[in-house]
Amino acid sequence: MKRMTPEIEAEIVRLHSAEHWPIGTIARQLTIHHSVVRRVLGRKELMGPTLSERPSIVDPYLPFIRETLAAYPTLSSSRLLVMLRERGYPGQKSRLREVVARLRARPKGEAYLRLRTLPGEQAQVDWADFGTLKIGRAERPLMAFVVVLSWSRRLVARFYLGPQMPVFLAGHVYVLERLGGAPRELLYDNLKSDGVTPFASTPRC
Repeated sequence: MKRMTPEIEAEIVRLHSAEHWPIGTIARQLTIHHSVVRRVLGRKELMGPTLSERPSIVDPYLPFIRETLAAYPTLSSSRLLVMLRERGYPGQKSRLREVVARLRARPKGEAYLRLRTLPGEQAQVDWADFGTLKIGRAERPLMAFVVVLSWSRRLVARFYLGPQMPVFLAGHVYVLERLGGAPRELLYDNLKSDGVTPFASTPRC
């Protein structure tokens, strides 16, 4: 990938504004990714037009484009072109596609907290419900005691006929033997077993 320099950025702006090259053509001719071209032009758009820029035939339609995209963010450029043609827009679809790509609202990223742990520091414990298992004439709940290591995401599970206290403890013994040791911390997410009161705080192993 070519290293971005002020000279290349200036050339991107010149080719787009003065020569009216589409983004794809600029990217191919300068051997850079089209997303880089869009980013440079996006910064140029935020700074506002310069005196050297020529007026574009799409300029009179920008308020309508912005208003339409605000109401229908996923509307395609093709459908928008039909609407603009009915309003007298004489330009090409390629030019409109560039404008729409620049004006279309970007989806907001979801806010979440990424938990980072060290190897052997933490594991998550829970029961998984697999319905019922028929044994003779009786139906018993089929449960899996599951432990997931937070760092490696390694999962160890064992099936039991219900979440009673003895199998709850036996599940810990089985899993820790399979792992070859105990993590420093076990997390229980509102876990309830018959005869087990949920922990008020995270227990230490």
